[in-house]
Amino acid sequence: MSLTSCTLLVTRQETRSLALSPSLREQLELDNVRSVVLRVGSLNATVPLRTFNRKGEYAVLSSSLASTLKLPSSGKCMIRSSGTRELQVGPLIGVLTAVSNHPTQPFGPRTAYIRELMEAGKNRSFFFAFSPQSVNWETETVTGYFPSPGGSWVRKTIPLPDVVYNRLPNRTAEKTAALREFKEKFVQRKIPIFNWSFFDKWEVYRLLDGDRDASQHVPDSQINPSSEDIRKMLDRHRFIYLKPTAGSLGYGIFRLTLNPGKGYFLRYRKDGSNVLLRFPKFDGLFNMLRKLKLKMSQYVAQQGIRLIEIDGCPIDFRFHLTKNGRNEWVVAGVGAKKAGKGSVTTHVRTGGQLMVPEYALSATQGELADSTFQKAKDVAIKLAKAIEREYPHRLGELGLDLGIDQSDNVWMFEANSKPGRTIFKHPQLKQQGKDASANLFEHFLYLSRFSDRRE
Repeated sequence: MSLTSCTLLVTRQETRSLALSPSLREQLELDNVRSVVLRVGSLNATVPLRTFNRKGEYAVLSSSLASTLKLPSSGKCMIRSSGTRELQVGPLIGVLTAVSNHPTQPFGPRTAYIRELMEAGKNRSFFFAFSPQSVNWETETVTGYFPSPGGSWVRKTIPLPDVVYNRLPNRTAEKTAALREFKEKFVQRKIPIFNWSFFDKWEVYRLLDGDRDASQHVPDSQINPSSEDIRKMLDRHRFIYLKPTAGSLGYGIFRLTLNPGKGYFLRYRKDGSNVLLRFPKFDGLFNMLRKLKLKMSQYVAQQGIRLIEIDGCPIDFRFHLTKNGRNEWVVAGVGAKKAGKGSVTTHVRTGGQLMVPEYALSATQGELADSTFQKAKDVAIKLAKAIEREYPHRLGELGLDLGIDQSDNVWMFEANSKPGRTIFKHPQLKQQGKDASANLFEHFLYLSRFSDRRE
């Protein structure tokens, strides 16, 4: 395979034709080739090949050929030769998401991130966003949104992409049979798609259960806990959390505490405020959970961990991991989160404070900060690899919520296959956000075979 970058030019010629500059033709090892199959995404055409006398790396397509292949635009991109007289320009990268009719925010709160991601692939790809409703499987085409200057977006009909990045935001919709079948159609066409869907909390714990090395970092957990399960866990751990299996952003989490001699305590958030209730006996605590109408079949009870603290407030960490251009897991960014006073979680919306991890660890670990940070990074990579080994679909990005206890042990509380990017809003972490986008783009190149793969 030969791979390089080039500039595409489109002429007004009506006959389908392709011409390469001498330099580009030489790099693609096509010196004595008279015709090629030219591919753009899922579409291709067999065309005569001639030489276009111009210095540099240029490919010239007739307007007829560009129309047949539904080429998104002229300009800079990458081009690869498979060695079988087939050329492919691209890659065509599709971000699968929900779309609205808003002229500058068609993807709602995800719009800024999608534009930043596309910026990482500028002049090296054709990057667009699309919804499930915009795909025509019969014609192998999709109507996608391309960024344009001034913050607006342009719709174009193009071939099916070379790789799909799933950022659909709705958990419920992704569980439908229709959407599963939709994603399976990409798999059937050998179009890589990741990340497949949102994780449920219990799903992740179950994936890691068979890996002795990885599972040691997961707190004791019980799905659909009975009254007796909760009582025993409180006797064993003194405090536990009840977490909705399909929850996110800290919604619906309850903290239960047993304080011998003082009774049982329940913390949760209601109407924007933190609530703390005390019960002399366990039955009173559990009756309150019934009054709150918790469906235990949709909850996981999890061992509480005594985390490192600043000013008496627990600290945990969001590790944002991505695959890179070598198909390796890397820690792209890390943010520390300090819980608000009386809060059940460290989420910013409940009074939590976002800070750089180096500061949080220096304040709690002193001279051991660097070694503790490296240990946590190593655990994050180990957990990502373990999840990937057991997960039946392709993964390329993970958000891991990790904690460090007061004995320097690292614990994983949650794993997210479509992690948010709140940590990158911190002024000192914005560059890490750009690095994460750059890593993902390099991984897109890897999956679409527009990179020097070593396999």
